[in-house]
Amino acid sequence: MAKKTNYLIGKAEELTQITPPPKIDPQSRELYKINEVVNRLKPQLRRVNEELAELDSTLCPRGFAVAKMTLHPSFIAKGHFPKQLLRDAGVRSIGSKATEVKPDKWMRKGKPERSPSTSLFVAGKRDNFKDLEQKLSGISRDSYIADDLMKIWSFETVSAASKLKENQASEAGYFEVAVQFIPGGTSDFIKRSFLDYARSLEFEVRDDLSIEVSNLWFVPVVGAPEKALMIANHSFVRVVRPIAPLRSFKPLVRTLPGSSKARLPSAPPLASDIRVAILDGGLPSNHAISPWLTDYKLSDPLSMDYPDGPDHGLGVTSAFLFGPLPHDAEAPRPYSFVDHYRVLDAGTNTEDPLELYRTLTHIEDVLISRQYDFINLSLGPALSIDDDEVHPWTSLIDSYLADGETFLTIAAGNNGEGDESLGLNRVQIPSDSVNAIAVGASDRTNSDWQRATYSAVGPGRAPGRVKPDLLAFGGSHHQYFHVLNGGFNPELVPQGGTSFSAPYLLRKAVGIRAIMGNEITALAIKALLINSAQQNGEGQPCTGWGKVTLDVDDLVQSPDGVAKIVYQGELSPGKYLRVPIPLPKNGITGKVKIKATCCFSTQVDPQDTSMYTKAGVEIGWKPKKGKQSEGFFQQVKKATEAELRRDAAKWETVLHAEKNKFGSALDEPAFELHYMARNSGADINGKRADIIKYAFVVTLEAPKQAEIFSDILDAYSEVLSEIQPRITTDIEVKV
Repeated sequence: MAKKTNYLIGKAEELTQITPPPKIDPQSRELYKINEVVNRLKPQLRRVNEELAELDSTLCPRGFAVAKMTLHPSFIAKGHFPKQLLRDAGVRSIGSKATEVKPDKWMRKGKPERSPSTSLFVAGKRDNFKDLEQKLSGISRDSYIADDLMKIWSFETVSAASKLKENQASEAGYFEVAVQFIPGGTSDFIKRSFLDYARSLEFEVRDDLSIEVSNLWFVPVVGAPEKALMIANHSFVRVVRPIAPLRSFKPLVRTLPGSSKARLPSAPPLASDIRVAILDGGLPSNHAISPWLTDYKLSDPLSMDYPDGPDHGLGVTSAFLFGPLPHDAEAPRPYSFVDHYRVLDAGTNTEDPLELYRTLTHIEDVLISRQYDFINLSLGPALSIDDDEVHPWTSLIDSYLADGETFLTIAAGNNGEGDESLGLNRVQIPSDSVNAIAVGASDRTNSDWQRATYSAVGPGRAPGRVKPDLLAFGGSHHQYFHVLNGGFNPELVPQGGTSFSAPYLLRKAVGIRAIMGNEITALAIKALLINSAQQNGEGQPCTGWGKVTLDVDDLVQSPDGVAKIVYQGELSPGKYLRVPIPLPKNGITGKVKIKATCCFSTQVDPQDTSMYTKAGVEIGWKPKKGKQSEGFFQQVKKATEAELRRDAAKWETVLHAEKNKFGSALDEPAFELHYMARNSGADINGKRADIIKYAFVVTLEAPKQAEIFSDILDAYSEVLSEIQPRITTDIEVKV
């Protein structure tokens, strides 16, 4: 009799319960006396007002201007946001970005060091800033704004030069301008003011291609490069950067002589109810994937194909359907049908870089349709991520993925051999999306794999420091990734690139859904992939959370001595959720490795680059009931907010770690998830914050307890159940 295959333990969320919040001992020690703060801030505000007064009225619509308020590094938590001060001064926070400050004092022991902080962009009438300067003269410690003043390190204006970005690879004279709006009201007057000002400088403003995300308006302009600094003088301009060209479609490998014929399967996909879309450069007129292609759509039917676009699109779609094609065997059966969208066309190949904006609108059209469970994007701007500013490609994608319903893979980029000192080897836009999965490439499939040298590296932009999220085989000169070429009798084309590793990873994600059904959410699939990922010692900047396993069965099965437990549900803002780890009735024999992965989706604030995600999850760990919490995800309670942001990443959308324990050291072990919500960096009332979706996967590996899976189910027979596969795979899954 064949041994029973164990899969996943589900319904674990039914074990969870809301618990009272822990008692927190508030820090009451004051860092400064009020006169010290006033003496530091008043001359700064005087200079701000002098510089604002010099601005022409065309730069300050309706008398509104923007200044920069930098927080003291000891006060950058969301609970320290200076709401009262801003309200009293009549100004609004319209955005933020990360900075570093070396204060003269701080809350920590030891000599102050240069530390992470936050600069707030605040907008108000110029008279509001004058009034604030005057108000400082009579301020006392018992004033209702004194506490907020204590949190401010500096006031200053925003120089035009600080708003300029460079990109030597971009076409001269084509710029993307991000204009900040004031939230909570109409900002039409700001838009009109900028349009009038830009046109007065003889810029062509393509507001027909503009994109508005949250409080940022991204608008392309064309004009004299030497006037870029002048356009940045407008008070509400956040950034002016050259428009990046499209990532190159040139293959890393050209077709080699003596290529073999492809052997494609005759069977239909394993599942017919999964909606998948490939957004790419189209398909050639003749191809062999029609049996698995549900629909082929041209985002712009009036335009011709982009050069090399159909070849690239076919290769990407081939990588999703079959993975790397074998030389001497039939290709594996696809897990699902697929739709292909040509979002890139000949228009993008013109000398007009603005056509790349059209591509983004085509992508938005697909996202807004909400038709697809799984999507792959293997194209984007040839632009490494920027720590200071969020790109419209990234923010738009994140906004549409915030509900956690769609699994989207993005190619990390093939610029891994770029100049490291200039950051040109870092993952490319929009791979810094916090709600999508950025995929890098490994150079081979066997255990000796390394990051492919061309594959872009991290770190990502905070939050989202672990980028790429995962690696999958992408091909190299050591081992090519073979895809289809055009024609009804296609040959194998040797390739390499993250363009192929991304859809290959998507294939594995779709494989989980095809085998296990809709009981496994998109976030749970993401958590399973990360939880099972393999490291090779290169470190996170190179490999992210690791390389995905070759065998899809490894993702959904629990072999002897292993139990994979899946929690899926929702988190309410401000609440503490106890997440117990189910154990056998008699505990665990010997050593046990505990691997835990938490994934959640979140709305984003693209104008607040230092506080981009609106949701964060802090996780405590108690291996023994009634004992002190221990570190698991390196989130130490006594750390400062800066340390937590830099090291523990509590605002990251993925948390993953593992620990080794003796089974005897576990007594009703449990994690505790605390969902924190913020809006534009400020604390937000729980009733106003969104409920978010989450997935939590815990893997227990106990080599001396082969039956741990069934032992846990026996102990929790009234609650837990095995998630059974809806189908038995009859396809080769080790690709």
